[in-house]
Amino acid sequence: MVTANGGINQQRVAVCNAVAVARLLNATLVLPKFMYSSVWKDASQFGDIYQEEHFINYLKDDIPIVKELPEELRSLDLEAIGSVVMDTDVIKEAKPSFYLKYILPILHLNKVVHFVGFGNRLASDPMPHELQRLRCRCNFHALRFVPKIQETGAMLIRRMRQNDTGLGHLDPYLVGQYAQLKKKGEKDSPPKKSRYLALHLRFEIDMVAHSLCEFGGGEEERHELEAYRKVHFPALVEQKKTKKLPSPKQLRSEGLCPLMPEETVLMLAALGFNRRTHIYLAGSHIYGGYSRLNALTTLFPNLVTKENLLTPAEIEPFGNFSSQLAALDFIVCTAADVFAMTDSGSQFSSLIAGYRIYYGGGKMPTIRPNKRRLADIFERNNTIEWKVFETRVRKAVRQNKRVFSRPVGRSVYRYPRCQDCMCNTE
Repeated sequence: MVTANGGINQQRVAVCNAVAVARLLNATLVLPKFMYSSVWKDASQFGDIYQEEHFINYLKDDIPIVKELPEELRSLDLEAIGSVVMDTDVIKEAKPSFYLKYILPILHLNKVVHFVGFGNRLASDPMPHELQRLRCRCNFHALRFVPKIQETGAMLIRRMRQNDTGLGHLDPYLVGQYAQLKKKGEKDSPPKKSRYLALHLRFEIDMVAHSLCEFGGGEEERHELEAYRKVHFPALVEQKKTKKLPSPKQLRSEGLCPLMPEETVLMLAALGFNRRTHIYLAGSHIYGGYSRLNALTTLFPNLVTKENLLTPAEIEPFGNFSSQLAALDFIVCTAADVFAMTDSGSQFSSLIAGYRIYYGGGKMPTIRPNKRRLADIFERNNTIEWKVFETRVRKAVRQNKRVFSRPVGRSVYRYPRCQDCMCNTE
């Protein structure tokens, strides 16, 4: 059994890792459950986001999956018999040998083991070929969004494409039966070329506060972020008291600060995007609110969010479910003609980038900026000529554009280009 924590991205990784661990232990997997988080405040369970029957049937030749714990095991007090394994009990990036040595004996003794938390608790390497391939198949094939999410995701994609009749490269994998070239009754016509850029601006208050950077808000900003840290990152507050941490200026020069909306505008403009560009902005809780987005919306008036594109009645079923709303963002960002991220460490952006590599056939560009290089360029933006600035930004982004195989020790969800995942092997 697995109860995954975090938001939809952490849960997705946890599910794929759980499938691999069940195979490793030769165990039956109970359909994963999702832990309620005080941060995400979403009570959604697996079946509210992913198609249960498809998940079970797709993986049936790999592992047996049941919806509930067998009746003879339900009366057990799992905590009392030592069958509950907390996130803190499993080392990060644990190797298969860890599970065989410490978890398998619990399973043999008690017939059941329950992982509470889980997340990033299975190593990327070294990993047996069949396990690596299995979690790759789980991520890219077994996890399919429920029709409610697919239908609304397809609606968002159509509206971003100005209701054109063209079928996007990834649409069938993302929205299934709702990926249609034309509606019933419509005449055949050449598809229009209406394109859009999707942007994941990782500038929420949790990211901003945890970075320990400064963003031009002066004393008021410092007090606000420190108050947030005391509630959500108490360990970081204690660390600040006992250790000499890098200054905000040092952090920025090292590329360790989130890109501000103002910096993102400069980057996109230098790359050639202009006022006519249609932009879908993922997420909506930008630190500083919509006033902080003024720089973006002024230069890019065609910037929208799902809240702009959907009517109140259309978005209402998703209103209290942040993970389901994130699933809509996942669909629209993954299907975009170009996807731009501002933080390459973001799990949301990483999963999208990996999905675009896996299904994109090399035709789905992703902008992944080198923040350290950009920070150096931005420091001189008061005196630098625009043409020079443009050239340097394009060079900094181009350096991260290269296609390469999965580096050793890196996630197959983010880097699926490897023999275990994308290559046909005997």
